[in-house]
Amino acid sequence: MVVKVIELVGTSRHNWTDAVDNAVAEASKTLDDILGVEVTNFTANIDDGHIAEYKADVKIAFHVH
Repeated sequence: MVVKVIELVGTSRHNWTDAVDNAVAEASKTLDDILGVEVTNFTANIDDGHIAEYKADVKIAFHVH
């Protein structure tokens, strides 16, 4: 078995969990057999003293056929 890992940044206006979910959901549109995800970093954009956008850096592992 061969596994490939790619790095993505997911975003959400609501929270970091949704940012991770969004990254996985987008990746699953073009990748088959996703095995897992590793969250490597959480960041956010600030607007007027409040979080405007949550960001999650993720590594997604999937089977290579």
